[in-house]
Amino acid sequence: MKLTVVGGGSTYTPELIDGFARLRDALPVEELVLVDPAAERLELVGGLARRIFARQGHGGRIVTTSDLDAGVEGADAVLLQLRVGGQAAREQDETWPLECGCVGQETTGAGGLAKALRTVPVVLDIAERVRRANPRAWIIDFTNPVGIVTRALLQEGHRAVGLCNVAIGFQRKFAALLGVAPLDVHLDHVGLNHLTWETGVRLGGPEGEDVLPKLLARHGDAIADDLHLPRSLVDRLGVVPSYYLRYYYAHDEVVRELRTKPSRAAEVVAMERQLLQMYGDPALDEKPALLARRGGAYYSEAAVDLAAALLGGGGSPYQVVNAYNKGTLPFLPDDAVIEVQAAVGPHGPTPLPVPEVDPLYAGLMANVTAYEELALSAALRGGRDRVFRALLAHPLIGQYAYADTLTDQLIAHNREHLAWA
Repeated sequence: MKLTVVGGGSTYTPELIDGFARLRDALPVEELVLVDPAAERLELVGGLARRIFARQGHGGRIVTTSDLDAGVEGADAVLLQLRVGGQAAREQDETWPLECGCVGQETTGAGGLAKALRTVPVVLDIAERVRRANPRAWIIDFTNPVGIVTRALLQEGHRAVGLCNVAIGFQRKFAALLGVAPLDVHLDHVGLNHLTWETGVRLGGPEGEDVLPKLLARHGDAIADDLHLPRSLVDRLGVVPSYYLRYYYAHDEVVRELRTKPSRAAEVVAMERQLLQMYGDPALDEKPALLARRGGAYYSEAAVDLAAALLGGGGSPYQVVNAYNKGTLPFLPDDAVIEVQAAVGPHGPTPLPVPEVDPLYAGLMANVTAYEELALSAALRGGRDRVFRALLAHPLIGQYAYADTLTDQLIAHNREHLAWA
């Protein structure tokens, strides 16, 4: 089995490598290729990756290359974890929207649209080259904004599934609070990427007992603290929103906070500097503890589980993924990409039935789905008016004066990445 990671020079890659090494029985990788144009970073990450494999007794071969076509040749699955423009572009995404009083974040709002515009054309080019190399290869997308990127891939007929670590993070957290094994926890997880709610927490599988009310009664304070939302709100909702919902439920509060502290991008840049220095130490043969602060917790386990299911080697029967709606949520178009529990196998994901969704959540999902459709149109076709329409449709913006100003700023800050600008 050959797997390729595009964006393999990321400082986060050792987390993925550790998962491949630990879970090799579920996913017996014979060749793992790390592809990245940043040769110096790739050498450091690749060296540590080989030492992690060696320490854990994994017999697979790790190859590093800057040649994308060579890297994807014959791959059974390709994982996408790239960042067009690097952390410098992320720094901009997180700062210039604040000038209008709008949240600055890399996956939602104006910053999220900027990232989509930079990313979608690059990902589609990569996917087309993967298809030429092996039409049966699966593409697992972890590149944000996952919902929009996955929809772009599916619209072009690629064998693609989107993956996010929010659900597996909740699964692990709830399992610890309940004192059970993570695999015993099944989430009733519904929404769009980075716009999801846990409407049930079931023990043993989709038909198991829903213990969410007990969980909130006993551990509501801890859950609310993790979300940075008041316990009273969580109790009134009766569900657990993802931490990304704070950008919607407490937008102005978040903007005030973001204006008074360094951006997340600045924190990550400093962290990456330390991590790369560590990776260069030939004595290091395990992922350092600092990596846990980098983000993407449990991504390696989610990625292994998904790849194993898609490639027919096993994996959990039900997994939270990003896939076509196809009637699962009747208030959304069939070609919307939703994030829900699905049965996953070599045929791909099949979303499980979802009970009727409360209008409180369905309305916001429909609004953001409309934005994502407009955002994808702007990413594929370009043009100032398409960017403006997407920003005007976003519930975190919505005012024409803000949308006009943000459109000009987005184009000015991203001109080098926009072929049409």
